[in-house]
Amino acid sequence: MTDLDIVRIPAFTDNYIWLVHDPVSQETVVIDPGDAAPVLAEAGRRGWTIGQVWNTHWHADHTGGNAEVKAATGAIISGPAAEAAKIPTLDIELAEGDTVRLGSHVARVIAAPGHTAGHILFHLAQDATIFVGDTLFAMGCGRLFEGTPEQMFGNMQRLAALPAETSVYCAHEYTQSNGRFALVTEPDNADVAARMRDVDAVRAAGEATVPTTIALERATNPFLRAASAEQLADRRAAKDSFRG
Repeated sequence: MTDLDIVRIPAFTDNYIWLVHDPVSQETVVIDPGDAAPVLAEAGRRGWTIGQVWNTHWHADHTGGNAEVKAATGAIISGPAAEAAKIPTLDIELAEGDTVRLGSHVARVIAAPGHTAGHILFHLAQDATIFVGDTLFAMGCGRLFEGTPEQMFGNMQRLAALPAETSVYCAHEYTQSNGRFALVTEPDNADVAARMRDVDAVRAAGEATVPTTIALERATNPFLRAASAEQLADRRAAKDSFRG
């Protein structure tokens, strides 16, 4: 478990921005601020001062608020070195194995190309926490806009190897759609059926379905459970056209 305060901020139609505060150092980071306004409002309401921005990838719904957050707070922006040309606000370029800190909490950078060519993840091992952007979703994975099935399969393998209790913070509320696809893909998976009953109830109540955990994804995510890059490719292509 972690003593970090992690706040979910809804944005746009289905994005989640994560505001993370260390109560010991009083430092605060925002992860993937696609929209600055709700982030600045929430931090202000809590009396937190944003000192850092961590970006997982270049897409505008993850970086669109960078400049405004930086102008308002002076925050240092860290993100993928491989996408620096597409993130003009970047101050610190990160690659596999690099680290960033929030107080005494250390996040190791994991390279995860696939959704975009330079996508990265932030793994706080001592907090059993990982911020995955658009690489892993609850019962899903990101579309392969710039990468290959082989790359995404490698990402899934690395994520599946993390401790089961690891909390996974993804950036979209896609769980119901992903779950409906999972039911078709693995119709005999009782864990998927049980999870979907919970998901439908949570969404009917207007609540969020994330964060998730590695244990839950091992049991119910058809992409994390894919046996090969070829199987993942088939499932990703099927999901791209899925209308269930």
